[in-house]
Amino acid sequence: MAQMKLSPSLENLIDALRCLPSVGPKSAQRMTLHLLERDRDAALQLAAALRDAVEKVGHCTVCRNFTELEVCELCGDPRRDKSLVCVVETPADVLAIEQSASFRGLYFVLMGHLSPIDGIGPAEIGLEAFQQRVIDEGIEEVILATNPTVEGEATAYYLTEMLSPVGVRVSRIAHGIPLGGELEYVDGSTLAHALSGRRPVD
Repeated sequence: MAQMKLSPSLENLIDALRCLPSVGPKSAQRMTLHLLERDRDAALQLAAALRDAVEKVGHCTVCRNFTELEVCELCGDPRRDKSLVCVVETPADVLAIEQSASFRGLYFVLMGHLSPIDGIGPAEIGLEAFQQRVIDEGIEEVILATNPTVEGEATAYYLTEMLSPVGVRVSRIAHGIPLGGELEYVDGSTLAHALSGRRPVD
């Protein structure tokens, strides 16, 4: 029996939704049919919000986090401790740490991690710019909060070696975080414990 052919617009929407993490063909199909069957107003709102975010949201010139400003709200906040910088892999990690309410320093967002097999080297994640920032701003401590994955650990090691000649104190968050886990899925109290229990990198 021949398989039912969907209209090109339906196929395009299903394919587009598959770019989202953990969304396979069936999930994308369910989302598409739900939006078109039940809530076309929400579908239009979603489309408008997505376009608006793509057009307006860029990167902070200081920390590389997502923002609509040249310098994000966190970097521009005079109450933050500017001598302390936490290095994370993604904007989701910043949100996770901020929700723990246990850190009052600033951030540097790598937007990834070192992965030579994928062509991601130090330049792609802004490491040279970060080294210069540490020197220029007289930062006293850098907390490495990359994920405890193979790539995250390799990135932390590279950062430690890179910052060694600068003379800044470098620490690594304590691993109350499970090996192979990601910061955005860790609860606030575990994150708070990991930050407070950070240790110097040898």
